Amino acid sequence: MRKKVIILLFTLLIFSLFCMDQTLGSSNDDSNYVRDELLVQLKVGVTDERLKELLSSFGGFITSEIPQIRVKQIKVPTHVLETVKRALANNPHINFVENNFVASASAIPNDTFYSSQWHLQKIYAPEGWNISTGSSEIPIAIIDSGVDPTHPDLASKLLQGYNFLKDNLDTSDVLGHGTAVAGSAAALSNNYTGVTGVSWNSPIVPLVVLNSNNYATYFDISRAITYAVDKGIKIINISIGGSSSSSTLQNAVNYAWNNGAVIFASAMNYSSSTPYYPAACNNVVAVSATNRDDTIASFSNYGNWVDISAPGVSILTTNNGGGYGTWSGTSFSSPISAGLAALIFSVNPSLTNQQVVDIIKNNTDDLGSQGFDPYYGWGRINVYKSLLAAVNSIPQRDITPPVTSIIHPVDNSTITGSITINVSATDNIGVTKVELYINDLLRGSVNAEPYNFYWDTTSELDGIYYIEAVAYDKAGNTGRSNITTVIVSNPKDTISPIITINSPVNGSYVSKMQKINVKASDNVGVSKLELYIDGTLKSVVIGQDNLTYTWNTKQEAPGKHLIYAKAYDAGGNIGEAIITVYK
Repeated sequence: MRKKVIILLFTLLIFSLFCMDQTLGSSNDDSNYVRDELLVQLKVGVTDERLKELLSSFGGFITSEIPQIRVKQIKVPTHVLETVKRALANNPHINFVENNFVASASAIPNDTFYSSQWHLQKIYAPEGWNISTGSSEIPIAIIDSGVDPTHPDLASKLLQGYNFLKDNLDTSDVLGHGTAVAGSAAALSNNYTGVTGVSWNSPIVPLVVLNSNNYATYFDISRAITYAVDKGIKIINISIGGSSSSSTLQNAVNYAWNNGAVIFASAMNYSSSTPYYPAACNNVVAVSATNRDDTIASFSNYGNWVDISAPGVSILTTNNGGGYGTWSGTSFSSPISAGLAALIFSVNPSLTNQQVVDIIKNNTDDLGSQGFDPYYGWGRINVYKSLLAAVNSIPQRDITPPVTSIIHPVDNSTITGSITINVSATDNIGVTKVELYINDLLRGSVNAEPYNFYWDTTSELDGIYYIEAVAYDKAGNTGRSNITTVIVSNPKDTISPIITINSPVNGSYVSKMQKINVKASDNVGVSKLELYIDGTLKSVVIGQDNLTYTWNTKQEAPGKHLIYAKAYDAGGNIGEAIITVYK
């Protein structure tokens, strides 16, 4: 049967960088973020109400969350984003706050077309297929721009995915990038049609986060990661990257790793050692690109954060719309490596994610300097050697429980107010979860370090409390901490804060740009300050004992004006100050 291969060249234009949505920040990658959104992680035990209270003062609100890693997406007016970010960063109830950065798919150099898939022979895939061609029980999640649902080499392999841009089930490709990535990992094979994927039988789960302008937010990428993990998917490919590090992204990656999944990510294509994320995140396999001569591709990023390398130049794969074309970039090195991981899991499903990664790293073809180097990582992947190692591997049953202890508070201590309970948990393989119990009641659970729990004792009755932590590992072993006994003592605070308006002076005339300074003190601590002018709230600060505000009086009517300040403490006591000024 004569095969007709339609070669379509998809060129991502440089000027697409300037076609970002108006809600995005600067095109400089370090400041590329959604202008009216922040990502926040509350401490364990802190309710949403504390966050809502602060946000309401600025017209902000919670829009969504990733409950698995306790990260909330919030909307705030663009002009107060930095103010809100600073306020949240200084708030003791919050672990971190950061911008919702955006990432882009790897750029694709225009290279010469090839009539065959040279890369499969280079990585010894045919020899490996004599051992395994993959399993329909090992799907690969493609976090990208979607996948063409009608492509003859993909349609029958697609499982239901999700579109995080539209919050629906339409996973059609909006850019073309995702279809090409999916085909290089797991195109339908041995069917007399089109191209061959690395893992012939692995289903594909398309998760859409990359829009038609070639941008994806870190929040959507993180949502897609946790979604894939919750669906039980072990192999995740992300051929997208941004140069800004992110706690949200790292938390999502840790969630995947702690639940047994392996994430492969492209190192990106800027011929730079600058780390790109998620590839440079801990617990992600970062993949650089090699060419036909087994040398580093001219466009490939490199650095000590790169783990392995794989072919990434002129990769013949599936195109959106039903055709085929050659693509280049680490966007394709990554899914080719993900396809190898799917083959390894199909040979030995009992392997842990760490064992799969170790098998790939320990069975590469060493290129460049001997051993690890920043260009090839541990070397270029070798399918045959990796599958032989998988067949010969005998995973040992883990019977060692985690070692768990409560670091703070110490035994027999007296505590007052809000504290952070710090738990240490270690394991020979890895801790997946730590739970905190107070008087035998579950108070919180965290999936990754640090194992910290926020406890506001002001809502408790005074008396003796017993604290215990339980850690779990991947094999289901549990390790219990020592029981720490503490005494909660919270004398009721009835003393109101003392607040003064230091400037302007009562009865004075104000200038055009009048600086107002408010100072407060309290026997326990000031929790919030508010400033009103003529009954209108002008400024709020949280957790500080002073407030400075510049009042533009140009638009104010001549005559008398009232400046009113309020100070709050944790006991709900309020101190007030009011002065009269004239314009």
